[in-house]
Formats: sequence, structure tokens, C-alpha cells
Amino acid sequence: MEKPAQVPDGRGQGTPGRRGRVPENLPPQPKPPWLKKKIVPGQKIFWVKGLIQEEGLHTVCQEAHCPNQAECFSGGTATFLLMGDRCTRNCSFCAVSPGLPEPLDAAEPARVARAIRKMGLTYAVLTSVTRDDLPDGGGNHFKETVLAVRKENPQTRIECLIPDFQGSEKALAVLAESRPAVINHNLETVPRLYAEVRPGANYRRSLSIFWSWQQKFPAGLTKSGIMVGLGENEKEILALLEDLREQGCALLTIGQYLQPGPGYLPVKRYVAPEEFAAWGAAALKMGFKAVASGPWVRSSFQAARMYEQALTEKR
Repeated sequence: MEKPAQVPDGRGQGTPGRRGRVPENLPPQPKPPWLKKKIVPGQKIFWVKGLIQEEGLHTVCQEAHCPNQAECFSGGTATFLLMGDRCTRNCSFCAVSPGLPEPLDAAEPARVARAIRKMGLTYAVLTSVTRDDLPDGGGNHFKETVLAVRKENPQTRIECLIPDFQGSEKALAVLAESRPAVINHNLETVPRLYAEVRPGANYRRSLSIFWSWQQKFPAGLTKSGIMVGLGENEKEILALLEDLREQGCALLTIGQYLQPGPGYLPVKRYVAPEEFAAWGAAALKMGFKAVASGPWVRSSFQAARMYEQALTEKR
């Protein structure tokens, strides 16, 4: 595959930012009817939470205040957050706590594998905090976790939602040795908003992950996700989707940004379901093999279904 031409990198420049308290220069907007969540009852929610606590693990569902947490837990699934609950970056949209992380826990991969076996997952999603304090950004820890999960759960498909590893080709190569079914990296937003939304990231660096991964593991699928409602426009979104397709990205999620709490970026706009449907249709027309686009969609939304749909498209 010929590497596509470079694209603008946004204004993040890879310099970590301080979230602090983001000025809320817009009055809070009332949520529209399509963002009213139904209460999800069920004892399985407590069982999943208990299992996570028992194994001493973290989930992005809990740490990032995911609005779909109750639904996922009631369905007996969760997205595991590796390498602690403290992130070395401080993105203005993300509820995961910033700070100095603890040293890596060598026993974590085995505990994740055991939890996946107890939950009976046939498709598991692993993600992590960003670990800029580590020489490889945590690439080897991802690899060890994938191998541990596969050893204890041979039939389980594994999706890795990774940070940018500071652009380390070596970290990607190490992770590729474990051959996860899907590698996922979220662009999150359009290049123009990177300085505000992802001050520690770089659009071009993130985008290059998809092409680099396919050179190392051509059989694997790549995936990305973005949020809307942060001030982007339609032209910018479509250009981002074209960038992803040029890099060979196959799966896509598009969801509504929701402010996790005071001090985070405010919502600029609530996007109607019809608009999400139009973006989803446009993405499929561009050649994405599976797309989830809607107000409540998040990175791990219906991950197993999207994977199966992509396999069907490949055949």
C-alpha cells in the first residue's frame, strides 16, 4: 500500500495541556428528548461491578463516566482500562483523572484474562490510560494482556483501543506480535479543535497509526471514533472521514460529546439523530465496512457486532 500524502496535524503539537477549569462561555443547554436515558435495572450490573473490584481492575466505563455503563454492565460486558486509572495527559473532554500513574502491575494481564473468562466474553475490548512516562507508551503491556487473555480464552476476539504511543513505531510493532482482531485509535475531533480538545495529541501522528498498523499486520482491522457537538462543521467531519479512509481505516464510531461535569469543555451543539444517520450513510458510501453513528455511540458501542459486520463485508 502506498502511504498517502501528509495532512495537517492540527495545533496540538504533542505538548501536554492542563485542563484546569475550562471557561464556560455558553449557558448550559437543556438536553433534547433523544438524550433521555431509560433506567436499566438488573442484578448483573452489581455482579460486574463486584467482579471488577474483586480482581482489582479498572474500566473506562466507570473512569470516563460512560453514559452506557448500566446497559453494558447489565449485558455482562465492560471495557477494561489497563495500566491504572491516572492519565499522563489532561484532555479537556475526558473524565479520566490526570496525574502521575503507578508503576505497571505485571499481574494485571492475568487478572484481566480471568475476569474475561468469568464474564464469558467472546469479544473483549482492552483500552488504557495514556502512559507518556513509559518508553514504549505501554505497548508491551498491551501485548502481554492480549496474550494472557488469548491463553485463558482461546475463542475470544480482542480489540485494543490504544493511545498514540507518542508515535512509536516500535510500540506498534510489539503490539502487532500479539495479533489482536481490531486495533482502535480515536481521532476524537477535527484538526482545527485539537489545541482545545486534545492539547497533548497531534492529528497527523494519530492518523498515521492506521497506515502503520496495516504495514505490520495486514490481516487486522483498524477502527476509529470521533465526537461531535464540540464546534466542528460538516465539511471538517467529512474531510476527517476521508483522511481515515485514505489511511485504510475500516470501522468507525460517531457519537455525541457530553460534558462529564463542571470544568470540562461545554457542549456547543446537540446533534439530531437524523444528522448522525446521514453521516453514517456517508461513511459507508466512502467505504467503511462497519459504522455506528448516533447520540449514545461510544468507542466500544456494539463492538462485537461491528467486527462481525466488517468480516462479512471483507468476504
